[in-house]
Amino acid sequence: MLPGRMMDFPLTLTHFLERARTFFGRTELTSRRPDKSLHRSTYADLHRRACQLAHALRRLGVKPGDRVASLCWNHHQHLELYFAVPSMGAVLHTLNLRLHPNDLGYIARHAEDRVLVVDRSLLPLFEKFAGSVSSLQHVIVVPDDGPAPCGRLDYEQLLAAEPDSYDFPSLDERTAAMLCYTSGTTGNPKGVLYSHRSIVLHTLASCMVDVLGIREADVVLPVVPMFHAAAWGLPFDAVATGAKIVLPGPHLDPASLLELMAHERVTVAGGVPTIWLGILAMLDQEPKRWDLSAMRSMLIGGSAAPASLIDGFLRRHGLEVTHAWGMTEMNPIGTIARLKGHHAGVNDTARLAVRASQGFPLPFVEERHVSDTGQVLPWDAQTMGELEVRGPWVASSYYGDEGKDRFTPDGWFKTGDVVTIDADGYVRITDRSKDVIKSGGEWISSVALENALMAHPAVLEAAVFAGRHPKWDERPLAAVVLKPGQSATKEELTTHLEKNFVQWWLPDAYLFIPQIPRTSTGKFLKTKLREDFGDHLMKQAQE
Repeated sequence: MLPGRMMDFPLTLTHFLERARTFFGRTELTSRRPDKSLHRSTYADLHRRACQLAHALRRLGVKPGDRVASLCWNHHQHLELYFAVPSMGAVLHTLNLRLHPNDLGYIARHAEDRVLVVDRSLLPLFEKFAGSVSSLQHVIVVPDDGPAPCGRLDYEQLLAAEPDSYDFPSLDERTAAMLCYTSGTTGNPKGVLYSHRSIVLHTLASCMVDVLGIREADVVLPVVPMFHAAAWGLPFDAVATGAKIVLPGPHLDPASLLELMAHERVTVAGGVPTIWLGILAMLDQEPKRWDLSAMRSMLIGGSAAPASLIDGFLRRHGLEVTHAWGMTEMNPIGTIARLKGHHAGVNDTARLAVRASQGFPLPFVEERHVSDTGQVLPWDAQTMGELEVRGPWVASSYYGDEGKDRFTPDGWFKTGDVVTIDADGYVRITDRSKDVIKSGGEWISSVALENALMAHPAVLEAAVFAGRHPKWDERPLAAVVLKPGQSATKEELTTHLEKNFVQWWLPDAYLFIPQIPRTSTGKFLKTKLREDFGDHLMKQAQE
């Protein structure tokens, strides 16, 4: 075999950091503080402060491979950690501030974090698990809402005392750069180590025109937290291309986000469906209050977005939604719901169905779906199986070598998503394997029912889950949150669903509740619904 004669140039985040300073040094970086004032800096400032941070961490004894944890909102200091820590050869471990303190303590112990950088406003949360993490040697406080308390290292004071240039080492591209943990909805959270190479390749693919298409002229707003799967890679996309980045801080309510989008002329924003549901509802109430004319793409991921949400933004407000799917284990984007050329000739209903799918894979990501018996299934829109993936930014194992059953002997990752794949390669999630409803031996898709319910004009949110049944083992139950001032009955919702679903798929009961419980990453927490209401049908049968 004839070898190629190309340079062995390492794919590392250090290159993105140096490139941003060299070519986009004057590009603005905007970060919103807790008091909603805006901090404005540049990519030249990012490079300078990342160098100062690297010096400070080295003086504190951080060595290559050490884990430096962050417990922070989305702001410019967190972005500095994104680049300084991996570029010096250490590993950034982003802690999910929405987890229970017991879970945070477990994760920090499991990762053996040596240094923690924490927002001052989050110190009360840290103090609830601080005593359980013996590996922590230093705690650095970001003075987001006031100076660091006495006895604590102050982030800004640490940086101010350091030189503004740093001789970053030449790293192997397979060196670990970030450590992200799954949300742990089934068992303890599991750690995924992203390499420099995986992040760089994910960034290059994400910035392709038919993926996210991030470019220098964009203004990128990662609403998705920087502690969740590297904010879907959006911070890396922005820095790599020189796009302006806007970081929202702790204010993630719809009004605050809309105000920021309009004020900063945001062109690309990314968040989970629950965020966008609230924004759509507010836009519907006051459609002319915010000028979003600069917005060209709103990225939705994290869980399946209802077609009614995508259609509502486009039809009522002229805003385009880009639906994507991925996982922490995938660095994280795996598929994107872009239309192909031949969709130009189909009707609006068919185009919406494509937009509401999870899409087809990015370059270098391969997909297949497998039956309960392990048979690889043909691509067929009617055949359901568990989605398996592989590629250069898909995990090959978990940190600590846990969860070995999620990886197949022939090198695929088992996602736990039950899907169909059509002849064009478009994935449609019908359920999570742990959430699929098996009634009398037949599968019922909770996601399909949820999306249909949320298309009803009176419904704000809906989650469908399995309730125990004396005859059929499981039957679907629907937890429904109505829009303010709206009403709906079980009969009305059943009639609404009967247009598209066979009778035995329809929920046996509707539970009208004020709010659907959520996971730490904003997804519906169906384990809590099953815990609270799983015996609802059994109790009815006994009455």
